[in-house]
Amino acid sequence: MSTAKTSKIVSWIKAARLRTLPLALSSVIMGSFLAIGSGNYMIPVIILSLVTTLILQILSNFANDYGDSIKGTDNEHRLGPLRTVQSGEITHQEMKWGILVSVILSLISGIWLIYYGLGDHWTEGLLFLILGIASIAAAIKYVVGHNAYGYRGLGDLFVFLFFGLLGVAGTFYLNAHQIPWSIWLPACTMGFFSTGVLNLNNMRDIENDKRSGKITIPVRLGSERAWNYHVALILSGWICAVLFTLLHYHGMVQFIYLIVMPVFILDLMKIKHTSDKRALDPYLKRLALSTLAFTLLFGTGFVL
Repeated sequence: MSTAKTSKIVSWIKAARLRTLPLALSSVIMGSFLAIGSGNYMIPVIILSLVTTLILQILSNFANDYGDSIKGTDNEHRLGPLRTVQSGEITHQEMKWGILVSVILSLISGIWLIYYGLGDHWTEGLLFLILGIASIAAAIKYVVGHNAYGYRGLGDLFVFLFFGLLGVAGTFYLNAHQIPWSIWLPACTMGFFSTGVLNLNNMRDIENDKRSGKITIPVRLGSERAWNYHVALILSGWICAVLFTLLHYHGMVQFIYLIVMPVFILDLMKIKHTSDKRALDPYLKRLALSTLAFTLLFGTGFVL
């Protein structure tokens, strides 16, 4: 393979932003563990759920790369990692094709998932198809287009809905064909933690977003109140998790996920005393990985 082709492949891998994928998969993993614990699960559905979510997250990353570049938000003042369209590694036209291919793949995977999970239950299948198309639209419209909702402070709401409620409850339903009300508690946990990652991202980029007209929650609140909001998100996630465990308590092993709580608390304190916004970037990865660790421990404890 030529050096040019190798370089282009590396650029596309960079554009996929692998560090964001563990967080995206966490909600599906949570929903899958809950389904396994209930005794109603299908391995092919779990695998297809993971694949579909993976493609949707990559689609979202491609769209963000393209949209922020078009709007000029990705510039020399941005504190996050240099993006591929911004750097010229991938052209606008190439990224458009990347987005289109991702849309097609997510549709194929999603329809296959719905068919495998729901079979001839056409009413539920149609509902999930609509939700799938909405997920694709949300991935693109976050920063792309004149009415991009990420530029109006609505990103947090959409992350909570799609990374939390839909990711967990949707995965559970496709396996178990029902949703007990208590499932919404861990679904909210994943929504709160995922929104926390977005909030950290926006806290890091608050000054550049303000100059670029991207009105995120931290831009609206200011840095100090954005930290208070961040604490509320993380605390709410933990409360929902503990409530679910108490409702379904059958042994102390269920509380094994508490071993990662000190990581969350320590990072909150460090974030509060971080004045250099660029230094917030490592905490995005830490919160994403901590959320994945929490999910694996929470799920394992529930299944055992």
